[in-house]
Amino acid sequence: MSAENAYIREVHLMGCKMDITVVASDQSEADRYIDMAVGEISRIEKLISSWDSNSQTSLINDNAGIEPVKVDEELFNLIHRAVKISGLTRGAFDISYASMDKIWKYDGSMTKLPDSKLIEQSISKVGYGGIMLNYASHTVFLKLKGMKIGFGAIGKGYAADKAKALLKSKGVKSGIINASGDLYAWGKQPDGSDWKVGITNPLNPKKIFSWLPVDNQAVVTSGDYEKYVMFDGVRYSHIIDPRTGYPSTGVLSTTVFAQSAELADALATSLFVMGVEVGLDFINQIDGLECIIVDKNNKLHTSTNIRLNPIENEN
Repeated sequence: MSAENAYIREVHLMGCKMDITVVASDQSEADRYIDMAVGEISRIEKLISSWDSNSQTSLINDNAGIEPVKVDEELFNLIHRAVKISGLTRGAFDISYASMDKIWKYDGSMTKLPDSKLIEQSISKVGYGGIMLNYASHTVFLKLKGMKIGFGAIGKGYAADKAKALLKSKGVKSGIINASGDLYAWGKQPDGSDWKVGITNPLNPKKIFSWLPVDNQAVVTSGDYEKYVMFDGVRYSHIIDPRTGYPSTGVLSTTVFAQSAELADALATSLFVMGVEVGLDFINQIDGLECIIVDKNNKLHTSTNIRLNPIENEN
């Protein structure tokens, strides 16, 4: 039997670049497995896309304030878990953020802070408490007309989890699903060593702060290094607090380690909103979660059990 190698393919799915890596005995076996992963991610995209007018998610949004919508068990359970995370994070994470009016622009067109009344108005329909789930009938009802849900802060992580689970069930002992920074790695590299993930320096995204081994774990990084605005010396990120309508400040990037990419995805966004102190305290209270937060001064903060392997002479 031929020696196994790692095979990687770059694909464009869910509006972003994804890299799928599998360890297989030859290229044709690898292609077969990667095709399966692509099919699974495409299926999930159709289910949760709010851009596709025929998706169940769009149907829920179109019927906001009108009537409940019966959905597949898979989508119902995803929404249920999202609402639970909203409760845990006290609304720092909220899939109803999609109801928010887009008043913050990150294309260079904003010359001053938006009016505070406009900001307050922008979140009038946001609030996970308005997502009504009927467990008996598997229906979802959004209480307010114009209310919407979206999976931008959890969907890629969920897709990575599902693609990994499918490949493992088909006998793929080792691989990585990297959905544009939402990563799940399982098994070992062909030489028996751990997969490694690099923690990016937010002030220089081409440089790495540190390398960490990843074994049967999800790692998700959120950063504001590309999308932010500056007013009066304050950096406002593109990640907006759904409770206030204001962008988060004080954090440049967050990295979360968890057993599920879906959970890590949701929490990486939440930590931006929570800030360093509250975020670290939150992560340290939950078994199986670890994080790295880089603050506005480019200083690293880590949860209790993280051991970084810093790269020498890195600026």
